[in-house]
Amino acid sequence: MNPLYPEDYPFFLITRAALSVTSMLKKFLTKNELPEIKPSYLGALMCLWANDSMDEMLSKLGSEGGMKLTDLGRCAGVEPSTITGLVDRMEQDGLVYRSNVPEDRRALKANLSEKGMQMRSSVLQAMDEMTHQAFAGIAPEEMETVKKVLRKVLENAK
Repeated sequence: MNPLYPEDYPFFLITRAALSVTSMLKKFLTKNELPEIKPSYLGALMCLWANDSMDEMLSKLGSEGGMKLTDLGRCAGVEPSTITGLVDRMEQDGLVYRSNVPEDRRALKANLSEKGMQMRSSVLQAMDEMTHQAFAGIAPEEMETVKKVLRKVLENAK
């Protein structure tokens, strides 16, 4: 690698790509009239939306929904020290609310609010549009390779 060319370093490219994609995502969310959805919320929202589908089945069995904050942080790839602040901001924006975990008085759960549930399809549509534009010209097999490599990088960086 040539130290004079930052683009020879994968971490530089990953960082630049992440910043560019985050900026692009903000524009797509605003364009789709979703300005209260911040890119930093997306991992947690996607985990809650996936969990919400399971909750519908569990509620028929008498079980409560939501995700413990520790589980939500793990699912979203957010550090334990960060998840509380993230959920605070999401709660202020009306996307989630907190509740107690009956079997553990010290723990809290994040639950999707009505607003958080209703925004699912609009947010996913905006993300699909952005992904389509950001990865235009990249073949599906190349995308699988990109995801595989990035998963390895994430695992190695732990």
